[in-house]
Amino acid sequence: MSEWLVLAVAMALVCALVLAFTALRHRRVAEDEDTSETPDVIEYMTMMVGVVYAIVLGLAIAGVWEARGAAEDSVRREAQSLYEVTQRADVYPAPVRDRIRGEVDAYVSHTVAVDWPLLTSGRGASAEGADLLGKLRTDVTHQSPANELQAQAYQPLLDHIAAADDARHSRMQADESTLPGVVWFGLLVGGVVTVGLIFTLQIRRSGRELLLAGLFSALIVFLLFMVWSFDAPYGREGIDSAGPFQDLFPKVALAAAQH
Repeated sequence: MSEWLVLAVAMALVCALVLAFTALRHRRVAEDEDTSETPDVIEYMTMMVGVVYAIVLGLAIAGVWEARGAAEDSVRREAQSLYEVTQRADVYPAPVRDRIRGEVDAYVSHTVAVDWPLLTSGRGASAEGADLLGKLRTDVTHQSPANELQAQAYQPLLDHIAAADDARHSRMQADESTLPGVVWFGLLVGGVVTVGLIFTLQIRRSGRELLLAGLFSALIVFLLFMVWSFDAPYGREGIDSAGPFQDLFPKVALAAAQH
């Protein structure tokens, strides 16, 4: 099921529940009950709960946004480092250059075709990627420079491979949920309480009040959905977050995605 379909269903369901509860409440209200005034203490408590929940929700959104940005930066560094390896390998003889580039392509193909579906499903990356990168590091390390130009490119090649390895470890560590379970419990309970408090204000069945109650409920659902969506640094489906690999290695990434 698409994420947007989940959002639409959740928003429609919450709005329907709010409107249905409002209608049911007014059917059961006593004829002599005065719904025109609300005690000041209830208005104050409703306002304070709303402010506190808004602060917590804002911190949660900022946290998952920052985590997603860090994850995207790790992917960009990994892809850029591998791309630099393919470019700097140009100083080696054709057999060595082609072997190095082939090993980079094999790693990129495995990352896009195998690792990314695992990351987006929450199962973590496979160990084969580390073996492919280790093979590339060993091959470059054991390739002795034959001239001054190769000697100048030797250490930068190792540095870029090390940077790609470091970015890969960062990518693997960032594939888990950013927010702990207790925070999610607080966000969900706080959302229910915040929406529920609108009924203490003795809203009537006028079109304006029902519209505002429905929009407020839908807004809470949308914000919680946004936190849930960003809480997966590499997304929950597809390989869109592998964009840097697709941009720098378009042919390899396309072939890997097709398989």
